[in-house]
This record gives sequence, C-alpha cells and structure tokens, in this order.
Amino acid sequence: MRWWPRSIRWQLLVGLVLLEVLSLGLFGALLIRQQAHEVHQRMLHRLEHQASSMALQATEALQQQRAAWVGLSVRMMGEGPSVAFAKVTDPAGNVIYVSEGEPEQLTLDPAEKAQLPMLDRSVPRVFAFGKNRWESVKAIVTGTDLRGYAWVETDREWDYQQLDSILRSTVIFGIIWIASSIVLVLLMARSISRPLAILGKGTRALMSSPEQSSSFPLPVVVENEIGDLIEAFNRMVASIDEQRSGLNDTLSLLDSMLANAPIGLAFFDRRCRFVRVNQVFADLTGVSLSRHLGRTLIELLPPAVANELEATVARIFTTEEPVRNLELSGDKGPKDTPWTWLVSAYPVKTPPRQVRWAGVIVLDASDRKRSEEALRRTEKLAATGRLAASIAHEINNPLEAITNLLFLLRNFCSLQDPALNYVVMAEHEAQRIAEITQQTLRFYRQSTQPTRASMSELLGSVLSLYHGRLNTLGIHVERGFDPEMDLFCFAGELRQVFANLVGNAIDATAAGGRLVVRARRSRNWGDFGREGVRFVVADTGTGMDAKTRERIFEAFFTTKEVVGTGLGLWVSYEIIVKHHGFVRVRSRVVGSGKASGTVFAVFIPDDSGLASQPFSTIESRLHPGAGLT
Repeated sequence: MRWWPRSIRWQLLVGLVLLEVLSLGLFGALLIRQQAHEVHQRMLHRLEHQASSMALQATEALQQQRAAWVGLSVRMMGEGPSVAFAKVTDPAGNVIYVSEGEPEQLTLDPAEKAQLPMLDRSVPRVFAFGKNRWESVKAIVTGTDLRGYAWVETDREWDYQQLDSILRSTVIFGIIWIASSIVLVLLMARSISRPLAILGKGTRALMSSPEQSSSFPLPVVVENEIGDLIEAFNRMVASIDEQRSGLNDTLSLLDSMLANAPIGLAFFDRRCRFVRVNQVFADLTGVSLSRHLGRTLIELLPPAVANELEATVARIFTTEEPVRNLELSGDKGPKDTPWTWLVSAYPVKTPPRQVRWAGVIVLDASDRKRSEEALRRTEKLAATGRLAASIAHEINNPLEAITNLLFLLRNFCSLQDPALNYVVMAEHEAQRIAEITQQTLRFYRQSTQPTRASMSELLGSVLSLYHGRLNTLGIHVERGFDPEMDLFCFAGELRQVFANLVGNAIDATAAGGRLVVRARRSRNWGDFGREGVRFVVADTGTGMDAKTRERIFEAFFTTKEVVGTGLGLWVSYEIIVKHHGFVRVRSRVVGSGKASGTVFAVFIPDDSGLASQPFSTIESRLHPGAGLT
C-alpha cells in the first residue's frame, strides 16, 4: 500500500492512531446510543410527571374556585427549560390556557384530538406527533367530573444538548488519549527506530562499499535485543573483512590474469550462456564486452561455429573431461577477413566436485594461417622468379644468335620485298623478346646499395612489363616524366613499388579505361622544403571505399580473393618508408555520382645519405602509418 509508511516509528504511530480512532469511534457510537435511549426514557418520565403535576395544580385551583391559578400554573410550566409548550383545554378540546400566545388563536392538532378517546383519567398519556414532537396529556378531574386536559410538549433541543455535551466530552477525552498515546509511541519508537536506523545505515554502507570499513563497528545505543543484533552484525562484518583480506589477493590475481591474458577466455553455464569473458574474447567475436553476459552462443557467433562450440560445452558438462585443440574457422570475422580459432575447453568445478561452469580458451590462429599461406605463396613466387630469371638467361643465348642471323639476312642476302619486311618484323619481335628478358632479370637482380637511377628508364621498364596486358585491355596510358630526371634510390625496390601500383591499377580498370603515370621534381614542404621526386599513378577503375582505403597497407589484406596475397602494397609501403618518403591515396567508388578511380601520390626525397643510414634507424624515426591520407 502506497499510503502506508515505511518506517517503524510512523507505522506504530499510524497504527496506534487508527486503532484508537476506531476504538473511540465504536465506544462513542455505543455510548451515544445508550445515552440517547436513557435521554428518551427520561424524557418520557419527565413528560408524564410534568403533565400530572400541571393537572394536579389545575384540579386544586378549580376545587378552591381559583380559575386564574390554572393559567398561572400553565405559564409557570411553560417557563421550564425542558418544556416547549403547555396548555389546558376543556373536555371538548378547546384551548383555555396557554403558556404563550392567545388561547383563542390555538386549536388542537388532529393527532392530539385523536388521543382524547384513548385517555385514561387516572394515567397520563405520552405520544409522538408531527415531526419528532413528543407530548403528554393528563385529565383534570374534580370528584367525578372531567373538567379538562393538561397538555405538555417537550423541548427536543434540550434533550439533544445533553447528547451533544456527552459527545463533546467523549471527543475531548479521545483527543487527550490519542495525544498522550502519540507521545508515548514516539518515545518508545525512538528506542526502536534509532538502533534500527543505525543498523540499516551500516547495511547500506556494507552493500555500497564492501571494502570500506571506516563506518564499522556500528555504535550500540540500546541494551535490548536490537542491541544484541547490532553487536552480532559488527562481528559478522569483522569476520567478512577477515575473509575478504584473504580472498582479495587471489581475486586480484585471477582478474589480472583474465583481463591481460593474450588469449580469449570465456565461461558458460549449463544453458550455454556467457557468465564471464575477457576483452580478448570480445575482440575476437567483434561484440562489446557488456553484450556477452547472459547471452547464448547462437546470439553472438555464426550458426555453424556456435553449434559446434555449444556441443563442445555440453560435452564438458556431460563427460567432465577437457577438450583440446578444436579448430574452428569462418569466412567473415570482425575485420571482414577469414579467421581460424584453436579452442580448448575444460570443466570448472565447485567444492562439492560438481561442474558449475565450462571454461573455454580461444587462441586466434588467423595470422598464423595467413602467414603460412603467404609464406607458401611467397616461396612459389620466389621459385617462379628464380625459374623466370634462369629461363630469361637461357633465352638470351639463342636469342642473340637469332638476332645475328636476322642481321645477316637483312644486310648481306639482298632480300627483296616482302621477304625483307618479314626479316625486319622478325628483328623487331626478337628485340621485344630481348627487352622482356632484360626486364625480368632486372626485377630479380636488385641492387643492395642505392644508386642514382634514371626515373624514365625505371618507369618505362615497368610499363614495358605490362605492355601486353595494357594492349589487350585497350587501356590508354598517359606518360608524363622527364627523360633526364634521376633519383638517388634503391632502383630495384622502387621498380617493385611502381610495378605493384601499376599492376593494381590495371586489375581495377575495365577495358577502354585510362592509366596515368607521371613523375616530376617537387619538394616536401612539410619537411623544410626537402627536394625529391613526386610520382603519380592514377586510374579510372572501380575505386575503393573508405573502409578498404584504411586497410590497403595492412599485411595480408587483399580484395582480390584467391589471386591476391595481401603483401604487395604492404611491401611497397615499407620500401617508401625506407626511402624517407610518404604516400597519399585518394579514391572514389563506382556509383558515387562522380567519376570513379584511384590516385596514388608517392613522394621520394632525393637523399644522398640514404646509403649511410641503416633501415632500422630510419624506421624508428617514423610512427606506423606515417604519411598516409
């Protein structure tokens, strides 16, 4: 009930007041009823007496031949406090004397006339008439003659005043009784509520700050059962502090291990609901830590993985035996990349030796899987590169002989058209073969020391390498670089950078697209106007969204599914950092309302001190992702 007070003091007070009000109300009702009955009985007796007295006085006055005394007796009776009206009538009911007014103006009420035939000369008659009006009548007899009737009507207000007086006395008594009871209850409730308030305050302090003991022990302010309860509570708090002091170190150690363990940890109940996880596990699932508690596996993990892991947890509760090195994998993880987990599960038993929870240890083996796959691909690429270099080297020997034979045919055999044209075409194709083999050897035989290299030759060799693909796709190439421009750099490594950028641009560009490759002298105004060369590789391909653009330089991140290794741009970025350079990327995807495409802008400083500075020293001066936009 909302209106009922919560504190003991006010509960006692309200309860006692309600009890006394009800008791006094019942007592008052009974008292008023009894007093009303007694007042009524007294009123009847009084009317009989008053009517008999007035009739006797009238009889004596008539016997003494003093009729005027009858009128005097009527007026005297009318002056009584309990009499409303008095009168004397003749035997026919005609009014002769009245206590107030003129007799000629008054007549008997029909109810009064109806009483005349029922009157006994010797006994007065009391009757009610009108609206709560009571009257008594007595015959006036002298000898055997009926001389008239004496009438007396009572004043009901006088009777009601007596009842009101009794009611007022009862109310005053009730107020005094309730007030004294309230004072008594307040005094008694204070001795109860005060120690209870102290005990409640201590309980709340223990609940809000279990480790704070500054509020204890609680003061014992009374010597009764509540005081004993407070003392027992103080002993309980002291015992809890002793036990907590022994558990805090263990809990802190376990919490630290759970929070800082480099592996994912999770605990489940028998309904396969999470009861606790650490941050590493939350990072693996891609769901915030707070959303795990109370949820099931099927709510947070892919159905296939959730079902397998749920079956493992159920087996832990059934067999009470641990499960080790269970491999789980999926196509899409929190970073939208394939993932692999190594899962071990074990039972967590309570002192009665019953399995209370199932603990799960998760080790993210995704990077290891990707590293192994990348290593296998890299080994294949390295073997292919060595094989290509060997083949290119072996091709050069017969190719040189073919070139010499074609030269002899063209200059000493006096060939005529169209045979001479066929020889010239053969020489041209042989020269193309020689250039391809030369570029292949250049990619494989990279220099270990920086040198001053021609940028036109470097960029031209990259475009020559992709000449066939560019022609096949009909991609228009726009070149813009000075043939005389050079740069102090690791030429082979920069060639690899631009080969990756050009190759990615060709992969992203549809047939009939456009590829722009430019290079010009520039300055890095963010580094005291440092001189260098700014390269631009731009395409009209499909472009990249913001999420992809943020991750293009991560190792093993690729959008080419099966054919990509995710190492090209990562290695390219490392090479750019090695040269003290930076790269900026701008891209718009198809359907953005504007032309799509991607622009890579690479700045490489012309640093002649590059050879004398170790790569590790250069790398330590840069923070991860420096120069990326």
